[in-house]
Amino acid sequence: MKNYYLYLIRHGITQGNLDGKYIGQTDLALCPEGEKDIRKLVKQGVYPYVEKVYSSPLKRCIETAGIIYPDTQLTKVDEIAEMDFGEFEGKRQQELQGLPEYTQWLKGGAEACPPGGEKFGDFSLRCISGLDIIFRDMMKKDISHAAVITHGGVITNLLAGFGLPKGRPADFLCEPGNGFEILLSTFLWQKGPTFEISGRLF
Repeated sequence: MKNYYLYLIRHGITQGNLDGKYIGQTDLALCPEGEKDIRKLVKQGVYPYVEKVYSSPLKRCIETAGIIYPDTQLTKVDEIAEMDFGEFEGKRQQELQGLPEYTQWLKGGAEACPPGGEKFGDFSLRCISGLDIIFRDMMKKDISHAAVITHGGVITNLLAGFGLPKGRPADFLCEPGNGFEILLSTFLWQKGPTFEISGRLF
């Protein structure tokens, strides 16, 4: 049975990240520091060879993909965009502390939802739907190694929700530009859907 290797890579840093803001579907580009850091990692040779790149449609991911894999075919996958934080978008945690709706959202659960934003449960289903689109494309085109340039929230959600061995969301936090290798097989996918977590990229 053939195995498929996928590298989930978090985009480079943006000014919103540096400012400590909730940046979900706000379409920010990489800041100069973010671009510089990704180029440095590329020179260090930390990123594996891939046959294709799949990316969130947001600028920060497209730009990151262009730096890491400039000559590799790229397909945008809307389903792996970051969570929609609704009214919390562009705000810092300090600005939101004490708000009842923020406190309730932090408690978590499938129905937890920022005002005007996306429920955790809906986000989780969207993420796994995106991964299914990617996996099916890889199988159809016989691609054994691919990269997914996406967001920290997407990576954490996928690994904590569907990866083996099981772990807490906090176990799968990663710095901008870093990520995880996962191993997909038709057996585990049809059984779960689930996949194996091989480890961090670096």
